[in-house]
Parts: sequence; structure tokens; C-alpha cells
Amino acid sequence: MSKKSQTDYSQFSMHELFCTELEGQSALLIDGLLALEKSPEDDVQLEILMRAGHSIKGAARLVNIKPIESIAHVLEECFVSAQNKILVLGENDIDVLLAAVDVIKDFINMSESEMLSWEDSNSELLISTVDSLKAIVSSPKSSKKPKSKNSTKPSTKRSKRSTSETTKNDDSQDRVVRISADRLSRLMGLSGELLITSKWTYPFLSSMLQLKKRQTELAQTIDALKESIAHLMKDDSQIESHISLAIDKANNCRKLLNDRMADIEQFDRRMTNQTARLYREVISNTMRPFADGVQGFNRMVRDIAKQTGKKVELDILGLEKDVDRDVLEKIEAPLTHLIRNAIDHGIEFPEERINTGKPESGKITVSAIYSRGMLGIIVEDDGRGVNYDVLKNSIVKKGLVAQEIADTLSEQELLEFLFLPKFSTRDEVTELSGRGVGLDVVRKVLQEIRGLVHVQSTQGKGTKFTLQLPITLSVVPALLVEIASESYAFPLIRVNRVTKVNSSEILRMEGHQYITQHGEHLGLVSGSQVFGKPADSTAHDEIPIVVVNDHLNKYGVVVDKLIGQRELVVQALDPRIGKIKDISASAILENGQPTLIIDVDDFVRSINTIISDETGAKVTHFIDVADKQIPKRVLVVDDSITVRGVERNLLETNGYEVVLAVDGMDGWNTVRSQDFDLVITDVDMPRMDGIELVELIKKDVKLNSLPVMIVSYKDRMEDRKRGMDAGADYYLTKGSFHDETLLEAVIDLIGEAL
Repeated sequence: MSKKSQTDYSQFSMHELFCTELEGQSALLIDGLLALEKSPEDDVQLEILMRAGHSIKGAARLVNIKPIESIAHVLEECFVSAQNKILVLGENDIDVLLAAVDVIKDFINMSESEMLSWEDSNSELLISTVDSLKAIVSSPKSSKKPKSKNSTKPSTKRSKRSTSETTKNDDSQDRVVRISADRLSRLMGLSGELLITSKWTYPFLSSMLQLKKRQTELAQTIDALKESIAHLMKDDSQIESHISLAIDKANNCRKLLNDRMADIEQFDRRMTNQTARLYREVISNTMRPFADGVQGFNRMVRDIAKQTGKKVELDILGLEKDVDRDVLEKIEAPLTHLIRNAIDHGIEFPEERINTGKPESGKITVSAIYSRGMLGIIVEDDGRGVNYDVLKNSIVKKGLVAQEIADTLSEQELLEFLFLPKFSTRDEVTELSGRGVGLDVVRKVLQEIRGLVHVQSTQGKGTKFTLQLPITLSVVPALLVEIASESYAFPLIRVNRVTKVNSSEILRMEGHQYITQHGEHLGLVSGSQVFGKPADSTAHDEIPIVVVNDHLNKYGVVVDKLIGQRELVVQALDPRIGKIKDISASAILENGQPTLIIDVDDFVRSINTIISDETGAKVTHFIDVADKQIPKRVLVVDDSITVRGVERNLLETNGYEVVLAVDGMDGWNTVRSQDFDLVITDVDMPRMDGIELVELIKKDVKLNSLPVMIVSYKDRMEDRKRGMDAGADYYLTKGSFHDETLLEAVIDLIGEAL
């Protein structure tokens, strides 16, 4: 085993060293006290606690921070007394000891001047803290177990031994060099770019192989030529000389090419290996164990459980898993909320648990695992689970959906409402719940770091939150595709699957195009439509589709080409540009060309705009428009599905392209986002009636020339006048469906379909 060099503290000030020691020793004190609460006479934990108190006391004395020295001195006395069996630290004692550690922790982020002046304004807190600790040492419990004659000696020896062991451990650690997080991030970005650049030699090597093949063919051609003119060479020495010279040059070229190819292959292997090693080393320096992000969770669970009168055990698994420091910092708040939420909403009171056949102590398990190149964090409790009836009533009460719609929602769809902003099932506000700030923030933070959160809950058994996260934010595994002759990247974590279909498999219903796979209808949209680019008019035997989804919607995105999977080094977009619609970041490909990384949540929202209810956008990717005229487009707005169907069938039969909207508001949103030759609208509709829709269209500078026809059951003269005064170009009654009047009116306004 190689001996590691001694720790180099030359870059640290004495104050920084003291703060670092306070942070580490405070964490040991908290963890040890929580463990001691479960096993009050655990000698191992008492030894750790005594060492930590002793180390803090010595460090505080060295930098002359008297308040910390005073508190740590009495802390050490408490642990020494417990070690010597003079007293047993009970639950109330642990509360006092933890409060004292909290005072010590407050010093960690103070400047040197703040530490030195702290006692001036906090003398009462210092006195009460020290007195509370002294009360533990001098409590009546000390009379239960008399101190033996040599009782203090073992602890003194342990203290001396611990000091030497600490020195020994310090000697075995790596040297430390301070570097800012920003510089480390830039270094990581450069190493990632170098890793990508190193792959450039591979296609160059491939082209060299092709050159070698062509050179071999040239040599073979010269040999064939020599054989074919062998009879001439006997009589012409000049021909023979030229042939021999060509053969020599070809052989020299072959030798030079082989030598250079061997050099390139060796360079490629060395370059690839070294850049990969460099990248792994840089990445490893940005990683921290999962344990670093969950240090305070056991203390938090203990405090909240006492506050709520519940009994809760926290089990954390996968502490050794490495996580990007930025990911770790980002997920601390979401995990904190999920755990607090589990205690407050999920875990039952001891009596309730016993009555339902459960142990009186509830259990929360936090697990970190690696799965398919991602980090998975699972927060699971064995509490009461979600009461779906209560959740449904809360959804209806808040006016989010009507009762009849809520009754049709699945349990998974109901759970999605928990992630809405300011949503809470609590009517009363407590310190922990009811403020409506929670799961929406959890999802938002996860989306910021390209992660996902899923929830499952079984009433009476518990709730499980699964977080899917990238192990590092600097590299994203992605599916590279081509859309409208440009490359784009879908983060693999957001790709449901990739498939190819024949154009004959594409069906159309209610104006939508879809395919049926795995027993489900999958709506289709062209990627070029989402990005507002010209569609590919080329006919394809097989159509590539990338299936993506958000929390409730799943769509098939038609792309021009599937390029393949890539590991992309993420390049943040310049903040001065602002948020780019449907895009989250950029990356550089092996050939030096840039590509854009798709923001899938934003992308799906854009798809929802295109395929909204019954707007009926066609997947223009499949349509061969080279030899076809574009039909005129009509927007039909009516809240009756029957009327919509009749009008659509009549118009489509006569060659018009029809888009449907379910009410005035839907029609207004649709007419502003797409181009139409005519709008046909009903009058009486929810959210916005037809008269208001007509008025909005005619007042809009860009839309006021668009013809609008009202088709209504109302046929009184005042109804017609009201419609025409609003700006309608035509007013018909719905009885016109039974003759050619409606079609004639359409032709009169915009002409034939083609």
C-alpha cells in the first residue's frame, strides 16, 4: 500500500481551519447523540462523542473562542461521566445536548470578528446553555453509580489515544488544494470538450483506411497493366522502366501509408485513453457521497416526530453513492420537504398505527441507487397513504375540475394534482402543512436539473416518491435526431421509446393523426411543426418516431432521421438570450457542429397547443405536397360534438381542411396560432360565446379581414342583427345542414376548396 502524503493546510487560514473542524465535529456530535438515544450505554458512540467534544474544546482554545471552549468543555464532561457509568443520558438529556450543539453550529458561518464579539450580545444564551449541561453532570442520576477510584483514567487514555489517532489519520490523507466551484466547472467543461474532440481522429482514421484500400486497388491495377503489356515490354525498355518506376512508387506509398496509419492508430488509442482518464478524474472531483447531502435528516426527523407526537424511524440507504455536488445541493430542499411531508401527512400517531396492526413507530426509507446510468432516490413511508376520496373532494372544492370529471380520473391522474402550485389537502395551516408550498416546488427543482419525480400511494399502506436524476449535470446521455435538416438532442431520461412505422399504419380520427402500439393510441406530431420549420415532403417507407411524455400526456414526435445515442457535454445558453422556447441547453458534436438539447416539458406544452382537444393538426411530415394544391382551411367552433361532426364531414367531403374547436375560448386560441381561410362559429357556448369571438376577431389587426360565419339555432331577426353588428360576414341557421345552403355560403365567402 502506498503511503499518502501529509495534508497540506498551507492554503487555509486559522479561522477557516476552525470553521472546517466545527462543521465536521458538529456532524459527529449530532449523529452520535441520535444513535445514543436508541442505545444509551453504547460505549462506541460515547467514545466518538467524547473525542468530538474534546477536539472542539482544544480547537476553540487555540483560536481563543471562549464561548465554544466553555460549551465543549461541559459537553466532554457529560460524555466522560456517561463513559464511566456515572450517569445514563436519557431523552431529555439528549435534547439539552443537541441544543448545545446547535449553538456551536451557529459559529460555523461566522467571520472571525463575529465569533470574538458573539458573547457580548449572547451572554444569557451562553450561561443558560452551560448551566443546562452542568445540570446533566450533577443530576441525581450520578448517585446511582458511584465513581470508581480509577474511573477517569480510561477516558483520559482514550482521549490521548484519539489525539494520536487523529494525527495519524491526517498523515494518511491527500494534499488539499483550494479551487472555486466556478473554476472547477470550467475545467470540467473543457475536459468534456476535449473528450469530444478526441473522437475526431476516428473518422479521420476511417478515411485513411479507405485511402489504403484505394492504394491497394491502384497497385493491383498496375500489376494487371504490367501483365497485359508484358509482350511489349520485351521490345521497349522505356515502357518497362516506367512500369517498374510506377510499381516502386506504389510500394513506397503503401509503406508510408501503413506507417502513418499505425502512428494515427496509436495516437488515437493514447488520446482517447488519456482524455477519458482526464475527464473521469475531473468528474470524480465534482462528486460527493450521497451521505454529504443527508447529514441533517436524522436530526430533522427526530425533532419533527417529537413536535407532532409521533414515533418515526429514518433509514437511509446508499450513503456511499457518488453524486454531482450541484445535484446534491439542488435536491436537499426537495428531499427535506418529502420527508417532512411523510411525517406530517403519512405517518400515523402511535395509537392509530397499533389499532391498524402496524408497529407504533412509523418508518421512512430514503434510498439512493444507480439505474440505467441515472441516479434514483426513493422516499418511501409505511403510513396511511393517500385518501383518494379526500383528494378528489379537495380537487373539486378548489374548482380545478368538475365533479363528473373528477369521478372519471384514475388514481395516478388524481395524484398529479398534488404537484399543482399552492395545492394542499389541508384546510388548516400548521407549521408543517397547509401553506400550499411543497410538491410543486419539488417538481420544479427536479425539472431544472433534468430530473423526474413519480408518486405511488396505496391507502393504508404508504406512499412512495421516486426521483430520477442525472448523476452529473455536465454530461447528458441523449438521443440525437435530425429535424428539418438540423440536429436536435432529446435527453434519454425523457425518451419513452423509439419506433418506426409504415405510413399505412397512421390513422386519423377527429382530425388527429395517431398510431396504435402496445394497446394504446399515440397521437402524432411532426417535429418540424413544433419548431415552426418547413415540413419534409419526401415520402418515406418507414417513419421514425420518438415517443416523449410529461406527467399525463404522451406523444409520438416524427423526426426526419434517428442519428443515434450520444454523450453530450452540456453548454449552458447565455442568460442574456433568455429562455428559448422548447430548448434547454446546447452541446458540441464530434464534428464540431453545435446541437440544441430539447426541453421536453416545454416541448410537450408546444405539442399540446398543436394537438389541443380537437384542433386537428395534420402531421405534415407524411404528406407529399409536391404535386398537390393546399386545400383551404376552415375553423369550426361549436360546443356540440354532433354539430362539429356534421359540419366537418360536409366540408371535408367537399375538399376543405377542417380544424375543430370546442368553445369560443378554444376557438380564439386556435385562430391566433394557425392560419385559416374561414371561421364558422356557434353563438351559445361556455367560457366565450360566438358573438364575443366574432368581435375579438374583427378587432384584431391581423385577423379582421378573416371571414366569419355564424351558424346558430337562433333565427330571430334580433339574433341575426346582433351577429351581423358584431362583424359576422354570414348568419345561417343550423337547419342549413340539410341542404346546400351552408356549402354555398362557404363557397360564396372563400371559393372552392382547391
